[in-house]
Amino acid sequence: MKHVHIPSILKKMNSYFEKAGFKAYLVGGAVRDMLLGQKVSDFDLTTNATPEQVMSIFKKVIPTGIEHGTVTVLFMGTPIEVTTFRIEQGYSDSRHPDKISFTDDITEDLSRRDFTINAIAASLQDGKIVDPFDGQKDLKNKITRTVGSPFERFSEDALRIIRALRFSSYLSFDIEEKTEQALFELKNR
Repeated sequence: MKHVHIPSILKKMNSYFEKAGFKAYLVGGAVRDMLLGQKVSDFDLTTNATPEQVMSIFKKVIPTGIEHGTVTVLFMGTPIEVTTFRIEQGYSDSRHPDKISFTDDITEDLSRRDFTINAIAASLQDGKIVDPFDGQKDLKNKITRTVGSPFERFSEDALRIIRALRFSSYLSFDIEEKTEQALFELKNR
């Protein structure tokens, strides 16, 4: 199993999570970019700690999206977004979940993400990769593919259609066939 190098600031931050009995993972674009050998300066974390628990662990916390389980921790002068593992339900506005609930399962949290290349996590403890949707394979093969049904992903959040095009352009990746089909069929959303 692959590992990534966890920056020292995140290792130090993880010591606070561990001391309080929680797990924390680096997620999304930071992990993707690390695996592609690119420089990373923006860190998003996910944890099994609730926003209230995160606020009790760290001194400087801004409740930036607390209704969705997200807070921004100012740690060693760096803003780091921290979101509780969550499950999302309903997207009546084609952009935001109608309901979120917290979970203690990192795989459930990753399953709600847009593309396989963004549904990869790295443990802050040791850098060990969690990749239940084969995002590393898609990175290697230069493929943009949704997690699960592309029609479902794009219906949940229409902005993902633009994100698919952006990632494919920015990374010079091909869009997987079913993902591309759904993108065109739902383009008016």
